Amino acid sequence: MENNKHTFYVLQCADGTFYAGYTNDLAKRTATHNAGKGAKYTKPRLPVKVVYTETFDTKQEAMRREYAFKQLNRSQKERIIWGERHEISKK
Repeated sequence: MENNKHTFYVLQCADGTFYAGYTNDLAKRTATHNAGKGAKYTKPRLPVKVVYTETFDTKQEAMRREYAFKQLNRSQKERIIWGERHEISKK
């Protein structure tokens, strides 16, 4: 059965850095990261925890959000994650 939710997510790694990604199964993807089988970036920075998510109707929207988020500097990312949810421009 296909999952129709498309999620942009941000993980906080054990070293305090952030990792942003896209998935259609957040619980499974987070478990994969924490098993050391996720992204190359997160593998040496375990454990990771989900600190922010947004759900979209389409994969393309979620991936656009991921891309836009990755273009921001650390302080802009923190404002989004920790509460000041300013709109990310959709370039």
